[in-house]
Formats: sequence, C-alpha cells, structure tokens
Amino acid sequence: MLITEYRLEIVIQALRAILPLAHPADTTLRYFFKNERIGSNERELVAETVFGVLRHRMLLEHACGENATPRRIALAWLFRFGGYNIRELEPVLKRDEKEWLSTVKGVKVEDLPLSVQAELPEWLVEKMRASYSDADILAIGKSMQQGAPLDIRVNTLLAKREDVLQQLHDKNIEASATPYSPIGIRLKEKIPLNKDALFAEGKIEVQDEGSQLLGFLLAPKRNDMVVDFCAGAGGKTLMLSAMMNSQGRLYAMDVSEKRLANLKPRLKRSGASNIQPMLIAHENDLKVKRLAGKIDRVLVDAPCSGLGTLRRSPDLKFRQSPGSIEEFTRQQAVILASASRLLKKGGRLVYATCSFLPEENQHIVQAFLAAHPDFVLCPVGEVLQQQKIALEAVDYLELRPHIHNTDGFFAAIMERI
Repeated sequence: MLITEYRLEIVIQALRAILPLAHPADTTLRYFFKNERIGSNERELVAETVFGVLRHRMLLEHACGENATPRRIALAWLFRFGGYNIRELEPVLKRDEKEWLSTVKGVKVEDLPLSVQAELPEWLVEKMRASYSDADILAIGKSMQQGAPLDIRVNTLLAKREDVLQQLHDKNIEASATPYSPIGIRLKEKIPLNKDALFAEGKIEVQDEGSQLLGFLLAPKRNDMVVDFCAGAGGKTLMLSAMMNSQGRLYAMDVSEKRLANLKPRLKRSGASNIQPMLIAHENDLKVKRLAGKIDRVLVDAPCSGLGTLRRSPDLKFRQSPGSIEEFTRQQAVILASASRLLKKGGRLVYATCSFLPEENQHIVQAFLAAHPDFVLCPVGEVLQQQKIALEAVDYLELRPHIHNTDGFFAAIMERI
C-alpha cells in the first residue's frame, strides 16, 4: 500500500491516541475508527502499524533515541518491520529524516539489553529471571512479538470437525486441524468470521487451542454438576456444555454482569440447554455457599496478568506492573480457595491462567495444596494421555507460543480426596 502524507498522518494520530495506554489498545482503536471515517485500506494500515509498534516498541524507541515522537516511531516501524524502503517513504519524509532512517536499519538487536531484545519491560525480565534462564526469557519474548493465528472451536453439539473443515475448504478458506485439541481448527488468514454462516448457525466459536485444552483437563461427564467459576463471556462454558452433550447442570458464574450478558447471544446460537448463568457479587456470595460440597467439576480460569496473550494484546506488558501482579496473586489465592469449597469428595478442580509467571501459577497451586490437605495434585500428563491428546506434560500444563503455537497458558488439576 502506498504511503501518502494523508495515510501517514492518520497513523500518527492513531499512535498519539493509543501510546499513552490509558485504556486497552483495541478499545482505543475502536473509538478512533468510530470517530475517524476512513477507508478500509487506511484502517488496515493503522491497525497493523499500531499493533506492530506495540510489539516492537522498545526497539523502536531505542532507534528513535530522544526524539521518539509518534511520527518517528511510525516511520521507524514502516521502515524496519513494515516492508517499506527509503525510496517508497521518501515522498513523506522531512529534511533530516532520510539520514536518520538509514541508521534505523543498522541497529543490531543482539547488541541491545535483554529487555529490548525480548521486548519485555525491565521489571518483568527481572521477575522472570527468578525462574527462567536468559535464553528462555528471550525465546518467550520473541515468540510474543509475532501475531497469533486464528483458532476456532467446533461446537460438537451441532457439527463435526471434518465437516466444518470441508465447508471452509469449499469456500477457499485455508484451514487445518489443530495438532492437540481434537475439536479445534486453525485458519491461515484472519477473516471476519462473524459474517460467516458457520458462526451464525452456532457451529463454530473463536477460541485459542490452548484454551480449548482446559476443557479436556476438566473432562466433565454427561450428568455432572459443573461450575465455570470465572466464566466471563462463556467461551469455555459453551465448550464444557458440548462435552456434556448439554446434559447435567453447568453454572456459569461471574462477578461481571456485562461479561455474562455477552454470553447470552452465544448461548442462543450454541444449542446448549444445560447452562445457568449466575451473577455473583464476590467469591463468597451466598449463591456460591449454597452449592458447597455438591459439585463434581470446577474450572477456575482465574483473573490474571494476561501476559501469555501478548501476541494478541501487546499493550498488556506496558499496562501491568509489579503492583498489579501482586494484586492478581492475592485475588487468585482467594478465588481458588473459595471455588474449592464447591467440590464434593472425589471432585476435580482445574486452576488455569494465561500467564507464564510462576507466582500466578505454580506458587498459587503449591500454597493452596499446603493449606488444603484434603486436595492432591493430579498430574496433567496422565489426564492428557487418558484424553488421547499427544502433548508432553508432567505435573502441570505449560503452553508457550514458540513450542505449541498457542497462547501462553498454565493449568493444574487437583482432586478432593
């Protein structure tokens, strides 16, 4: 796409709106597009540049030095990562910018500090060093600099994976079966799925393959009583319902009315009839207490830093802080303890986050087990084997983009003895 002064100006305006990161980048971008009536080509350029800048912000700011204005950052991204050469950008460059841009290409990443190479803030690198080698931090950081593929889950109440794959191929949409989830499909290109008949008919839902695997760890049976404790907009709830063949009873609990409202249209499309959305005030709500000791399976997809989703939400790493991580770990411990009370003896509890920080993951689980001797850790590797999922794991599920091509996920299975 040709870079004109008008297009560059639109990109700069978008970066000005988004880079302070007062709100999530995708929300700010949505408002920006609402206010600026621009063509689809310009929207595509803006979205690609904004998310590209957020993925490579630390290197770009280093390359811009003290003059890291939205204009310079935009030009540096277009030149270094956007596939434009100086000749193509020359018509929009000011007098001293051509000379400066030629130095941008020469910045050698391997000579820069680890935080810049990994594109992770210094505080986060220091935190990770407690558990990871520098090589691992770099591998995780680099894998988060790529965009994520588009994964969908087949709603097994209404369709089979091979039939959906066939229908996608018939529409010339490149798609393949996901390697681990037996009900997942990975699309090569990002397409507006909400306009597709498969979506309208409830046969598919957008869901990362890593998130789909959580359902197989919980492995609910048909007539079980199941609770999705932090259900959100219900992606995992709908999957659990399909696994239960819409039998038994499935409570979708959340403290957010707005998130549960987003479940309603999805629920209608899905054909599921065993789901009961339940708004709770907090983890010790009376509604929760009434179900204590009655539930067979509980999923706790806990509120977390979201650092495992940086391929999709690269702004998160700049919007979190050591303080916010501390706050999440406090919440996670309280939520896990509360959710565990729902389980009957022999019941199964799955704790999960989309984070790669041990303090949100292993540390929470180990502290919980130490305080609750009536619970034992159930090795994830054994459950995956039972589910015929060919994925190497021992005690915990730990997914990484550079190894599994999923978001960064963690999960532990515990059973009440």
